Amino acid sequence: MTTPFPFTAVVGQDDLRLALLLNAVSPAVGGVLVRGEKGTAKSTAVRALSALMPHLDVVSGCRFSCDPDAPDPACPDGPHEPGAFETRPARMVELPVGASEDRLVGALDIERALAEGVKAFEPGLLADAHRGILYVDEVNLLHDHLVDLLLDAAAMGASYVEREGVSVRHAARFLLVGTMNPEEGELRPQLLDRFGLTVEVAASREPDQRVEVVRRRLAYDDDPARFAARWAGEEAAVRQRIVAARELLPSVRLGDGALRQIAATCAAFEVDGMRADIVMARTATALAAWAGRTEVLAEDVRQAALLALPHRRRRNPFDAPGLDEDKLDETLAEFAEPEEDDDPDPDGGPDGPGGGGQPEPDAGPQGGDSGARPEAGEDGEPQASGAGEQSPVRASEPFRTKVLSVPGIGEGAAGRRSRARTEHGRTTGARRPQGALTKLHLAATVQAAAPHQRARGRSGRGLVVRRDDLRQATREGREGNLVLFVVDASGSMAARQRMSAVKGAVLSLLLDAYQRRDKVGLVTFRGAAAEVALPPTSSVDAAAARLESLPTGGRTPLAAGLLKAHDVLRVERLRDPARRALVVLVTDGRATGGPEPVALAGRAARLFAAEGTASVVVDCESGPVRLGFAGQLAGELGGTAVTLDELRADAIAGLVKDVQGTSRRAA
Repeated sequence: MTTPFPFTAVVGQDDLRLALLLNAVSPAVGGVLVRGEKGTAKSTAVRALSALMPHLDVVSGCRFSCDPDAPDPACPDGPHEPGAFETRPARMVELPVGASEDRLVGALDIERALAEGVKAFEPGLLADAHRGILYVDEVNLLHDHLVDLLLDAAAMGASYVEREGVSVRHAARFLLVGTMNPEEGELRPQLLDRFGLTVEVAASREPDQRVEVVRRRLAYDDDPARFAARWAGEEAAVRQRIVAARELLPSVRLGDGALRQIAATCAAFEVDGMRADIVMARTATALAAWAGRTEVLAEDVRQAALLALPHRRRRNPFDAPGLDEDKLDETLAEFAEPEEDDDPDPDGGPDGPGGGGQPEPDAGPQGGDSGARPEAGEDGEPQASGAGEQSPVRASEPFRTKVLSVPGIGEGAAGRRSRARTEHGRTTGARRPQGALTKLHLAATVQAAAPHQRARGRSGRGLVVRRDDLRQATREGREGNLVLFVVDASGSMAARQRMSAVKGAVLSLLLDAYQRRDKVGLVTFRGAAAEVALPPTSSVDAAAARLESLPTGGRTPLAAGLLKAHDVLRVERLRDPARRALVVLVTDGRATGGPEPVALAGRAARLFAAEGTASVVVDCESGPVRLGFAGQLAGELGGTAVTLDELRADAIAGLVKDVQGTSRRAA
């Protein structure tokens, strides 16, 4: 077996190590989500933790790791004979991103269940991880339905497998650790909330610390066993401390004062539900046990808040998780238990020298600091930085957009935009299974088996079902798409109010893409060329940041923008051929850049039509006289055109309301 990198040899990353150790002390905390850039020892620290976990006593021969002192009465391998057990290390089970549902929860032999009535169950990774660690690298890339199954099992401590009336349940209590790179996309808020703690990690900027990281890694790679031996003493000490903290944990007292601080903190940061309060209480208790104390102190509550609340506070979808520590300290101080004062100072009251009778001088505009602020433009934005280019403007308020989808039926990654053949969704038909049977179509299976019953010598009321009779259910759900935004940032779009509205519309579409689990990309064009402002990514917040800083000005190289977008799609099809694309072109349709700009733009647009690429042109033309260039461009693209007003989801409802109002007035 490969020698893991010692946990105590990890340089820095104090919050990460503490969060992992607290879960080792109290698995009820609910696991850890580790967020950070690549190459920051996330996976190394998690794998190293498994070596520190205390060894387990398990029932001999039990595939579900039952505790011999308290075996699961519903264990599929039970009932267990008392006395027979073995001791082994706690397991660390890794869940691959591409794992199937059967691999995660286990699989039933449908053929034996139907033909023989036997519950032949093959355990999955949840059973393997029981009483150990379940590690999911790149958890943000895991299919949503797998994450839901995973977190449900972690919350209930059990896994349920139900297929066509056959049900199996087994215990599944484990320390859940997920790692992710935020640049590759965020988890949904509902899923974030199910992780007990979250930790942000980043590479150190201290040269000495970076040198030590490299030195230790090279030493480990040269001779892992020798390197691990050097840290054996520290590892044993931490392992013993975990055991001691587990034994002390039931004796730790969480007083009313600490509970009040926890409740006040969760209320101050406007977290939804009560899970945050419970997780904070468990974390603070584990912190006290880890410190060898039997009472929770204010410092434990503060540390628990920093670990349990950043991913739960209310925030905009594109805001990174985080916590205002000044606000946290103010809340904890306000709700701290008052200290008893045996010798009060008569001069310390409200009217004494130390009191608050007189306010401090105001340092604001009336305090002598007037005239020190720079002037801004009439719209509150800084003035343009040059004649040919205007500085970025803020996006207008986002709104709920109408659903833009790709026509036809795809087979891409699970999402919420376009129709697709998926493993989950409504049943639309049946087919012969290709590979392992995952979703049985019972009616189609019975219909296939019925004509052969006499030849098979059926007796009694049973139905003889063979493998050739089995039918796989075909299902239709929704997929996520690649939404490629191609944004005109030329001078014709640069009027400040107009560009603000355009950015607001694109931001609204980005919010929609975030909710529908799409990948997004951003191409912009202005002046003499086009550029890929953001290659296709699952990080929608990165696209929002690039959009916010987008400058405008210059001519309109529409053909260059379309050709750049075409090249981006060509490369992306090679990487992910199953994911279908939706091009959203945001422009007024004018083409003024390069030789023969209109003819070149038309030829570039027809490339998308020839390949059948779905497209939508968001027509940004405004004013009483409109030339209709965007509509013509949409026709050459083989797509549709919508105005900024029509992009709003409530546009049709508003139109109906206006028509109804006109009719009533006429009556």
